[in-house]
Order: sequence, then C-alpha cells, then structure tokens
Amino acid sequence: MPARAPFVVSLLALSVVAILRAQVANPIPAPVEKRGLQVEIRDVVRLPDTRRVRPADQDATQGGFARVSFVRDLPDGRRFVNDSRGFLYLLDRNNQPAVYANVGTAFPFAIYNRLESGFIGFDFHPEFARNGLFYTVHAERVQGNPATPNFVPPGFTAADATYHNVITEWHATNPASATFEGTRRELLRVAHMVANLTHPMGNVEFNPTAKPGSPDYGLLYTSGSDFGFSNGGGPRSNNPGQSQRLDSVITAILRFDPRSPSVTGGAKGLGDYTVPADNKFASDGDASTLGEIYAYGFRNAHRLSWDMTDGTMFASDIGMNHIEEVNIVRNGGNYGWMRREGLFENGITRQGGALDQLFPLAPDVMDGRTRDGFTYPVAMYDHSDGQAITNGFAYYGRVAALRGKFIFGDIVRGRVFAADLAAMKKADDGIPQTVAPVEEVQLYLRDARGNRTYTSFRELVEKTMGATMARADLHISRGRDGELFLTSRQDGVIRTLVPDAGTTSSTR
Repeated sequence: MPARAPFVVSLLALSVVAILRAQVANPIPAPVEKRGLQVEIRDVVRLPDTRRVRPADQDATQGGFARVSFVRDLPDGRRFVNDSRGFLYLLDRNNQPAVYANVGTAFPFAIYNRLESGFIGFDFHPEFARNGLFYTVHAERVQGNPATPNFVPPGFTAADATYHNVITEWHATNPASATFEGTRRELLRVAHMVANLTHPMGNVEFNPTAKPGSPDYGLLYTSGSDFGFSNGGGPRSNNPGQSQRLDSVITAILRFDPRSPSVTGGAKGLGDYTVPADNKFASDGDASTLGEIYAYGFRNAHRLSWDMTDGTMFASDIGMNHIEEVNIVRNGGNYGWMRREGLFENGITRQGGALDQLFPLAPDVMDGRTRDGFTYPVAMYDHSDGQAITNGFAYYGRVAALRGKFIFGDIVRGRVFAADLAAMKKADDGIPQTVAPVEEVQLYLRDARGNRTYTSFRELVEKTMGATMARADLHISRGRDGELFLTSRQDGVIRTLVPDAGTTSSTR
C-alpha cells in the first residue's frame, strides 16, 4: 500500500462523517505508523540531581532527576540548558554542566508544584554578546506576593488571581563570563485565575532567521495559552468567554520589542516593552484590541520554532481531549480555540455541548469553498497516538533520513514523529481538510560493534530512572548546527539524534 494511503482513508472517513454532521467518536481513524524512518540516538550528558533542591511542599515532582526543558546554543559556541527547579547551566566543550545563573534565588515566590512550573523557559537576545541580555519566564504564587499584575483577564480583579506569569529581562555585566553577574528588569506579569497552574506562559523566543535591519529582528515572542481556562480546575475553568478575545492575552501569542518605550519612544504595551507597529492588531485602528497580540485562538501553543530556510513560523498546540496540532503561524491569524479543535467544531459551541465533544465542519467549510475565518493545522494526530504535542523543528541537519521533514513528538508517550515540510506548507492553503501525513521515527542504540538495538524514548527514560514512568516528558531542542536534542523532565539526560555513520553530532 502506498505510504500516503492511511491519510487518504482518514480523509474519506472524515468526509463521510461530515455529511452526517454527527458527533465524531474517532477523529483520525488511521494510526500513526512506523514507515522506515530509523535514527540513532545517543546520550550527551546528564544534568545534576536536583530532586532535593526544593522543599517537598513546593515540589510535587521530586521523582524527576532534573527538569530539562530547553537546550540553546549561542553563536559563540556556548551551550546552555535549564533545569526548571531554578538553574541555568552552561555546558563546557565536553558538555559538562556548571551553574551559569541560579535563577531560583531571584524569585522567592516562584512555584514548583507542577512539571510546567518553576523556571520554565529562556532565550538569549540575538545580540547577547554585545548587550548581555537574555529573557526568562516563570510563575509565582500570589500568597504574600506584593507584585501587581500588568494584565488581569476580563471579568476578574487582581485579588482573584491564583498565580502570576512573569517575563524577566536579565542584563549580564560581562556577556563572556562563565557565570552571571548583573541586573534584571520585569517586562510583563500576567494574572492566572484558575485553581491549578495549568498552561502557564512557558516559552519566550526570538526568531532565529531574522537579520539585523529586518522588521522581526530583536522582537520577542511568547507562547500562546488559555492559562488554564479550558480545564485548570475550579469554577473558573471551562470558560469559553475568555477565548476569542482581542482585548485579552488569553489564547494569544504575543510579539513585542523588549526595549522599554522610554528607550524606543514607541507605543507602550501592557508591560514595560514596546508594541511593534507592524503587528496586525497594533495597526487595526481599534483601541480595544491589544497591539502585542500576534496571533490568537490557541489552547496551549507552548513551543514555537522557525524554518531556517524561509522563516516559516510553527507552533505546537496541545489539544483538549482529542487533537494535537502543528500550526503555521501568521500575523493576525485566529487558530480557533475554544470553537475549534484540529479541523473539527468543538462541542462547547453548541447548546448543552461540552469540550470533550467534536463535530465535523460543514462540507463547504471543510473543502474550502466557504472560509470561516479560522486557520487550521497543517499536521495533527489524535489521542489514540499521543496525549500532548511537544516541540517541533524543520530539519536540515546531517541525519539524511530526516532532512526536509518537521520533527516533533508527544510529551507523555515519548513518541517521535515526522511530517514532510513541503506537504505541511502546501497544507497552509485555507482548506481545513488539507493536512500533511504524520509518521513515527524509530529510534535505535548502536553498540561498540555497530549492532542496533531498537528502543523508544520512553524506554530510555525508564531504564535511566529504573522505574516505569507515567510520562516520558519529551522535549526537543535544536542546536546551532541544526542537530536535535531530546530531553526529559524526568531523568535529566540530554540525548541527540546522530547520522547513521555514527559520527558525533554534538559539534558546535
């Protein structure tokens, strides 16, 4: 059977259901399969054990050795990695870690009671070597916290907040130093309203393809999140009224110049940063819309990336009960949540409906004859194949089998997936039913004699931890040379995918 046949079958099934317009029980009938992509995986280093760094009442995830989320390379060859328990490490030329900054000591109100908490994300300014600036995002508890949020969701007050999401700018006095010394400045503080710290702001990113002088150069992007209003616990969750708003950061990816308006002379945003004039909602002539919104309608677009060849921007958006999405992100785009999940209508939009229900789009919307104003995913899988999508990157590195593909995975099950980049970009056509096929990447270890042992990322984590794990906690990072790192917030090991020839891929 041709490789694309399962995809064709799934679309035929969707078409039949679309005609019936009944509730969808199995949104993507064809499973994601292994079709011959086989790649060697190799350990790079294991970060120090931080299970006892935080008191037990602050850290409910002490089973995890080190909670790694990001690996990032600077142009000068230095490699940094975070442990969300509060440490930013610098890896030496042999990939051995030393603490660059103890971020946790700077934030006495930081919260560590969930895997998506603590020192969640970081990125360096493209001119870090000259200006010494880098950026972090973390969450804090409200109790005893004297800080006032810059943004409170509509219908609430600051007194209703349960947590704060905070973006901070750090200024290193000597950018070349092996340890941080300097100052910091708070850019944005967003109030979190639901009982659990679900879907906090977890990612800050600079577009790595932007060059000096280009409109995107030096602009900071944030992840797009519902801040737990979908299912964050308590009476404030399952709140459709907090989505699809342009006077709110809820479900929005933000894009702003991190420089203060006092420096740029530009338009002030919610926080101490400048709103770019070319953001669509900054130039729409509507004073009620927030100009820092770049795109909106995401449930938890917790990871962003760019294709280094053409600047295409991707977002990995974690779904609710059914669909995990990869989206191509456009300035001003509306990605549908809570009204859409994948290429389906969410049941919450119907009288008496619920978030765990899906209904097919009308046939004329499905095939693109009628446009409904939403932007649909270019690749997706459902919860029969995974539970939460992780990072994804356009790959052009030295693993020949993966070149020209978008490599991503599932956080919980640890499966690694691939979709053809050309097919994904072709699917960005405004027609919901056009979606790129997804296949699974088979991982293997190679021993000293060159023999292969096939494995999975989850099996590797469980072997390291010596226990069966409820979740693999897979995250993917891309090095400066384009090679990919696979990490887990359970075992603290940084692993990398290497070419079949067996040569190392940890070069700078």
